[in-house]
This record gives sequence, C-alpha cells and structure tokens, in this order.
Amino acid sequence: MILIIGGAASGKRTYLESLGYGPQDMADGVLDEKKVLYGLEKLVAADPERAEALLPALLKKEAVACSEVGSGVIPVRYEQRRAREATGRLCVQLAARAEKVVRLLAGIPTVIKG
Repeated sequence: MILIIGGAASGKRTYLESLGYGPQDMADGVLDEKKVLYGLEKLVAADPERAEALLPALLKKEAVACSEVGSGVIPVRYEQRRAREATGRLCVQLAARAEKVVRLLAGIPTVIKG
C-alpha cells in the first residue's frame, strides 16, 4: 500500500493519476471496492471513534491519500479536533505498515519511506 499525504490542492490526485489510477479507481472519502481511497480525512471525520477499526480494510487498498492534518491551525470545535487527531493517529499506523509513503508539496512528490 502507498500512503500519500499533502495539503489541500497539493497534487495528490495528479500524483495518483501519474501512477496509472483514474477516477474510476478512486473512492472519494468512502470505503468501497475501489483500489484507491482518496480523502481519508473525510472518511474518519464521519465517525472518528471508528478510525482504528478502518486499518485492516485500508491496508488492503493499493493506495490511500489523505490531506495533511498535523500542520496548521488547531480547530476550535471539539468534533473537528477529535477527527483531526484520529486521522493523524491512523496515518501513523498506515505509514508504519505502508510499502511507500509520499508527501506532496506544491505538486512535487517526496518519498519519505520506500
């Protein structure tokens, strides 16, 4: 599994396309049969308490893309902070098990693992 992280509009989708994945391969914020989950942060925000339980299914994906949640302004609302923390902790677990981790910044991929 490849974990792809980066800020909003950092080039995650374009990078996935460069790997050969098209729109038909990407699920946007939902867990389904598609090869790629795009928008992990959306999936976790829907139910932060269940984030850890998502790990086995996510590890079966070919790629998981997540917007960066560990930098920037800390949300004021508790629900948003809880979702952010759950997403970050899940990304740590995914990164530890991923074959490759790529961070996108201004459209430039940097391999940080693999």
